[in-house]
Amino acid sequence: MMLLSLLDISLPLKNPVLQFSLILFIILFAPLLLNRLKIPSLVSLILAGALVGPHGLNLMLRDSSIILFGTVGLLYIMFLAGLEIDVADFRKNSGNSIIFGLYTFLISIVLGIVVGFYILDFSLLSSILIGSIFASHTLLVYPIISKLGIAKNRAVNISIGGTIITDTLALLVLAVVAGMSSGVLTTLFWIKLLVSITLFGLVVLLLFPVIARWFFKRFEDSVQQYLFVLAMVFFAGFLAEMAGVDAIIGAFLGGLVLNRLIPNTSPLMNRIKFVGNAIFIPFFLIGVGMLIDIRAFFKDYETIKVAAIITVAATVAKYLSAWITQKLFGFSVDQRRLIFGLISAHAAVALATVLIGYNIITGYTLEGNPVRLLDESVLNGTILFILVTCTLATVIGQKGAQNIALAEADEDVTETGVLTAEERILIPMNDLTTVDELVNLGITIKSHKTRNALYALHVADNSMSDNAAARNAGKILEKAAVSASSTDHELIPLIRYDSDLVNGIAGVIREQKITDLIMGLHHKSPLTDTILGSASENILGRCNVTTFIYKSVQPLATIRRTIVVIPARAEEEIGFDHWLQKLSIILKNTGSRLLLYASQPTHAFLKESYPETLSDAEYKVFIDWNDFLVLSREIKNDDNLIVVMSRKNHLSYHSKMARIPLYLNRYFRKNSFILIYPVQSGSGEDIGDDSSVQSVRKTLGRFQGLKKVFDRVDAAFKRKKTESPPNDGTA
Repeated sequence: MMLLSLLDISLPLKNPVLQFSLILFIILFAPLLLNRLKIPSLVSLILAGALVGPHGLNLMLRDSSIILFGTVGLLYIMFLAGLEIDVADFRKNSGNSIIFGLYTFLISIVLGIVVGFYILDFSLLSSILIGSIFASHTLLVYPIISKLGIAKNRAVNISIGGTIITDTLALLVLAVVAGMSSGVLTTLFWIKLLVSITLFGLVVLLLFPVIARWFFKRFEDSVQQYLFVLAMVFFAGFLAEMAGVDAIIGAFLGGLVLNRLIPNTSPLMNRIKFVGNAIFIPFFLIGVGMLIDIRAFFKDYETIKVAAIITVAATVAKYLSAWITQKLFGFSVDQRRLIFGLISAHAAVALATVLIGYNIITGYTLEGNPVRLLDESVLNGTILFILVTCTLATVIGQKGAQNIALAEADEDVTETGVLTAEERILIPMNDLTTVDELVNLGITIKSHKTRNALYALHVADNSMSDNAAARNAGKILEKAAVSASSTDHELIPLIRYDSDLVNGIAGVIREQKITDLIMGLHHKSPLTDTILGSASENILGRCNVTTFIYKSVQPLATIRRTIVVIPARAEEEIGFDHWLQKLSIILKNTGSRLLLYASQPTHAFLKESYPETLSDAEYKVFIDWNDFLVLSREIKNDDNLIVVMSRKNHLSYHSKMARIPLYLNRYFRKNSFILIYPVQSGSGEDIGDDSSVQSVRKTLGRFQGLKKVFDRVDAAFKRKKTESPPNDGTA
């Protein structure tokens, strides 16, 4: 009893342990309970916040801790939006995003001014603020999009880019109105604003990537990396506030500049999403709910009137924007729903605008009461406006997002087909120091979303005692499993007891129907003239699977350019499509630029057959393998070198390939590299493939060769026909 008397359990709760415990229970159970009523999880947290907040059961106050975590959650949403966006697509659609943002802003602010001035009888400045509230929006639906894995959809990219435009313009309007009310809107004000925004943009876009790349190359500790990312993002938010714009702009730009350095498949990305979705974003939603005061809506008719009018008008404005976007860019109905969901939720910026307007006093009545730019009815009506728009945006946006995710999943199944669906990647490992980088490469080259495509193998020597072999294998495979699980992937550990390394690996490839093999080199180990020695050559000779020999000098995420050397006639090999698909996935996950060295016929084939996959590639002619060392003058720091090799006596084989390991060891020590040995018809024992699959591949290879012959004949015939003189009947 004495202990209970020392605990303060009066309402509202003041015990920090009890407060935090209550919030965690809300985050855990509110979505579970309200999902049965078909209420989206985001809305359920807002409603739960309203229930336990100061205007509900008064279990908790919206104190400084709730505001702090809520602010972090809002910035986290914008940070994730910048981090997950497809940068290449974002650049391509930047013009569309600007157009979308401009007409969304104009439609909203014009309708807001009309509603405020002509329907609600507000002053012009007050009506402009109402238009600013209409124009801004919060990406409340983005966590749903992120979970469903459609963050790179074109509609999402355009919407997020437009959000930056609309919110920035809305906040500038707010600053102008506040400046006009206080009389500080001078030429000096505009000069300071322009200079500060320019400096802010230059610092974040140019300096932040250099600092981040330097940090990630030197510090591998997961906790340090996560703390560094958070520090950079929130410092970017602070710089944005110093520049005169909202912190959410800085958070988005911070995510955008870190985008290429934090691949979607990396452990760091998994941690960022986990912490945000588990703690910070739910805190923000609960904090929004605590603002809701249901009783304020029934104090007078004016509050209900204002709330209804601004809610309907703002929703109409956002729907018009989404509809125009659908028609203008040829989007589907579900993409229109998704756009509407992203741009129709109003929370943080709307609340900040109405609070600033409420605190601006323009005069006093005869009784001495202050006349505010936005009165109490607008303040209370905006709270209802926030609740309704957030609910509507979540319901409609979630429906569109789910339909798009299902459609993309069906497309993946159709495009990948049977062979890709059976992809299995084997990673032999015997060195603890290379485990993480090999598992990271395995996850990077995975071409589909199945979790059980990775196999880690340790071949134990029969001459070792069982206990010693088991302990050594256990340490290595346990580390591999932990590394894979940190990215939410499952890795299957395998132990093989064999006196011969090649027999052990070959046996597993045959038994598990492996399609890809990854072998690694420690970055401090020199290469021999035969790469890994005779064992490696025996593996390549006996195992006809796509093989990647990887030496890591720096993390894949910090790579700026990927330089690929392709031998002549490589496109005629049956494994060409497979390794090129893997290359495409590496480029997508690392965000690096592609520089292709190949012969002119190979260039022509790639441009004609893979125009979208290699749309941003830079082509350079590479004919003679005797000139391989020329690349040492071209390669720079932070470049990754990929050399497509060939087994002996095959179409793309060149005798100088035997010297490549020596060249890499002498002249490319400061760069990571990958040697790729594709599947080749008739190689070794064809261990890696089921006989039927191998037969299909060989047949496809023959048809591909015949098609090329027919194409050449057809082209020659058309050329001859074009060059022949017209038939005038004199022949």
